[in-house]
Amino acid sequence: MMDEFYSEIIPLLAKKSYTKKQINQLKVKLCRKHNMHKIPTDIDIMMHATSALLKKIKKNLLTKPTRSISGVTPIAVMAAPFKCPHGKCTFCPGGPKSSFGDVPQSYTGREPSTMRAIRAHYDAYVIVFNRLEQYVVAGHVPQKADIIIQGGTFPALPVDYQEDFVTDIYQAMNDFGSLFFKKDEVNIDKIKDFFELPADIRTKERQEKMIKKILSVKNKRKTTLEKEQKRNENSSIKCVGLTIETKPDWGFGEHGSRLLNLGVTRIELGVQTVYDKPLHLTNRGHNLADTHKSIKELRDLGYKLNFHYMLGLPSVSKEMDVVGLRELFDNPSYRPDMLKIYPCMVMKGTPLFKQWQNGEFRPMTTQTAAEIIADFMRYVPAYCRIMRVQRDIPTNVTTAGVDKTNLRQYVEKIMIEKKIYTKEIRAREVGSVLNRNKIDLKKPMLVHEEYEASDGKEFFISFEDTTNDVLFGYVRMRFPSESLRKEITSKSTLIRELHVLGSSTTLGKKGSVQHRGLGKKLMKEAEKIAKQQGKDKMIVISAIGTREYYKKLRYKKEGPYMVKKL
Repeated sequence: MMDEFYSEIIPLLAKKSYTKKQINQLKVKLCRKHNMHKIPTDIDIMMHATSALLKKIKKNLLTKPTRSISGVTPIAVMAAPFKCPHGKCTFCPGGPKSSFGDVPQSYTGREPSTMRAIRAHYDAYVIVFNRLEQYVVAGHVPQKADIIIQGGTFPALPVDYQEDFVTDIYQAMNDFGSLFFKKDEVNIDKIKDFFELPADIRTKERQEKMIKKILSVKNKRKTTLEKEQKRNENSSIKCVGLTIETKPDWGFGEHGSRLLNLGVTRIELGVQTVYDKPLHLTNRGHNLADTHKSIKELRDLGYKLNFHYMLGLPSVSKEMDVVGLRELFDNPSYRPDMLKIYPCMVMKGTPLFKQWQNGEFRPMTTQTAAEIIADFMRYVPAYCRIMRVQRDIPTNVTTAGVDKTNLRQYVEKIMIEKKIYTKEIRAREVGSVLNRNKIDLKKPMLVHEEYEASDGKEFFISFEDTTNDVLFGYVRMRFPSESLRKEITSKSTLIRELHVLGSSTTLGKKGSVQHRGLGKKLMKEAEKIAKQQGKDKMIVISAIGTREYYKKLRYKKEGPYMVKKL
């Protein structure tokens, strides 16, 4: 019955394009015809197709297309549980021996990325290897991996652990590419053979079997961080970004300098507030002076900065939150490249839970949070991307606070009702815009924006369709406030980010936007501006997997950077 279902539906999907609704109707119709009680998933169908037919049906069945709509494939890797050196923040639910068990700091163990890590016994190699497999069978091309290391303050973990953890990440990408890619094309038959697909992937027995199989690949040889970084420069799966999370007091120049050697390119910084009092009341272990110092020094090392900001903290009123969010862009000591906004949640086992029980703390409601964030969106500048407006924690583990997991949809609903327009990056990305509307794109034009930040000068140079307000790509350039490393001279300029937008494409092939020379043109424009301003050296904080790209633009490796004399 099942074989007959697949042999009938796959040729139909290969012949023409269908909407998701039409595909679901077709599934139901054929399930009835073949007396099947369970409707197969899109992935089930793809795994029953031959390699030749898979190429034809993939566009119809690509699952979760927004995962790679920004041009890269995100992979979250959770570090093992460790204690925070300063103790615990009053709102933090996680950590060793927490109410949720031994889970990473600031997590509950119920988030998707944490559950994947627990199943993999916190082995970074297994986590990445498994995640790459999931992307491939879902129809994605994960050749440009954006790695995000989660689990609390990463620089505070033992240094040897940090290096081993990151080495495992690079090795997993390299080994996966070597095993399953040939000439930048995925060999789906090898994937099926290794992972024994199609199969019921949810059984614990199968999961443990796959972990053993993956670890046997990992343990075939001993390796080092340097070896795996060198391999990744020419791997089929390249690391195009590596992110870690930290608090400001573990995000100074000394920490940032060490992280450069691991290949880190972006820092998720737990700023949380622009007020000193809530930092003290929640036992954050740092003050605003530390926050400003961290932002400045990390920026002057070339990092992209993604702030975490928390609404509704103890002692912070609604009015203060409104002012605080505006302060993030009005005050040059902040001005983040990206922003995650998290309403403060009450969870069991935390000091904040006791304060809530005693009536000493009242968390923000869903409606209030949505209204504050929606109104704030009109003030977000064109150089900032709003990454999240809520933590990825299921509401069944929270006791009080925002009680909906789709807060962003509430925000968007209010924005539509109030006709609030935003310039933030995510709303204007070409992939996102085309996903929402069918529009006739105009020729990309160069757009410049300059602004002061942390005593330095920032340039946001972009290619945009200015008629439809669509963003195709951008580069972030900085004239640093000081030289924190020998590579950074007084006449140096930093390239903190180069990003061409649009869904991920196979490396070397022309996609809808990527690989059309926009990145090269953006770099050329940045170099021209730097030269005009009297700078003689360009320094790029390059991810390991993008070094080859910069070599083609005549950049050379100097320390952890890629540099070019102007």
